[in-house]
Amino acid sequence: MTLPKTSFAIVQTAARKLEPMDIPMPEISDDAGLVRIDACGICGSDYEQYEGVLRTPMPAIPGHEPLGTVAAIGDGAAKRWGIDVGDRIAVETMLSCHHCGPCLGGSYHLCDTRRIYSYIPLSDEPGLWGSYAQYMYLDPNAVVHKVDKTLAPEIAVMFNPLGAGFRWGVEIPKTGPGDTVVIMGPGQRGLASVLACREAGADKIIVTGLEVDAKKMKIARAFGADATIDVQNENARQRVQELTNGRGADVVLDVSSYATEPIVQAIDFARMGGCIVLAGVKGFKAVPDFISDKVVMKELTIKGAIGVTRSGYASAIRLLEKRKHPVEMMHTHDFKLEDAELAIKTLARQIEGEESIHSCLIPEF
Repeated sequence: MTLPKTSFAIVQTAARKLEPMDIPMPEISDDAGLVRIDACGICGSDYEQYEGVLRTPMPAIPGHEPLGTVAAIGDGAAKRWGIDVGDRIAVETMLSCHHCGPCLGGSYHLCDTRRIYSYIPLSDEPGLWGSYAQYMYLDPNAVVHKVDKTLAPEIAVMFNPLGAGFRWGVEIPKTGPGDTVVIMGPGQRGLASVLACREAGADKIIVTGLEVDAKKMKIARAFGADATIDVQNENARQRVQELTNGRGADVVLDVSSYATEPIVQAIDFARMGGCIVLAGVKGFKAVPDFISDKVVMKELTIKGAIGVTRSGYASAIRLLEKRKHPVEMMHTHDFKLEDAELAIKTLARQIEGEESIHSCLIPEF
């Protein structure tokens, strides 16, 4: 594969400022590689990075959901990863140092170094640390997965949100056959969690959302949700009680963004001894009306969830390759790299008349 001398990329130089640049292509060592980006998924973290909320180093190339084709690879890396030039791969967000406590304990997504694709500055050689670009560097510590080349790129790139669905909705709370699950928030990760919980054998899946989420709720039902609740126009607690015969849910997963009310509601939705997983970030706000005694009296388990691990991504890729579910219903937009800012604003509901659920950037060559 003949490679160009530079890679076109979108670089964040300040909060709410993206600039197109040509970045020199690196020499690839024996233990590294280079991936030609087929698609880059967009999620709420992209918006937070764009706004400057995450306080990430700048300038940097955003993009932490890369799907691509191996363009160059060293012999050592090819042997270690089991991949070669021309293979399609999904690249995990986190880079493991292999030495810190979390990495040695198997929780590499909590690595002390916090080296994350999209959040590494341009000044760190070779600079191609994000997938808002034609090409991205494959660090020796990257974790990659082979993906079926025949899947459409906008579908295959769903490995990231679907991986979150498996880890947050299934692996962390240990969701299994017969369980009742309430998923709070019908965004791309909430919808992905519906699919994951259905695959895990959950008996009943309930999804809550807002009045403006009507389209997403319809997709949730198509993905296998048994019931949906509009929390603005229905008594959500009463409905959950009715749907669970007064018992409550075995698992409650909050993937809603910024609103703190769902955390309080989750405690009411959960059964005695149930498990609550908090995966929706709230902008570091306090939670009004949080009554800890309810957690004590119901003996609830509350777990935080950040990131995805290898098993979650592997489950997601297997499911996508089966072509079993109409996941294309969740995909709403493709954007050119040059339109990255428009993609972010569309996701954030800042573009009138547009509703984005799952979207991606697709580079042109």
